[in-house]
Amino acid sequence: MNIQITSDAAAWYKEELSLHDGGFVRFYARYGGCSTVQSGFSLGISTEQPEDIGAKSILAGITFYIEERDLWYFDNHDLLIEYHADYDEPVFHYQKEE
Repeated sequence: MNIQITSDAAAWYKEELSLHDGGFVRFYARYGGCSTVQSGFSLGISTEQPEDIGAKSILAGITFYIEERDLWYFDNHDLLIEYHADYDEPVFHYQKEE
């Protein structure tokens, strides 16, 4: 499982969450909402420090990560995060691992 994030998306998180170099963004399985990979769940975010990283990517001085206990949510998909300028927010894509 991999996390890929564009530099524009990383910059958005850094500004929107008032993060500084060395900060963290955790992606986790959240009950409720909708997703293309898990019915009844959606992707949540927090800025807490990691406990047991299952996947990570470091960009713009920020560690973007998923805890080992949340990897089930991705169902063997990589997480791709892009910035959508028209909506001024990140967009998540799930790509099946090869």
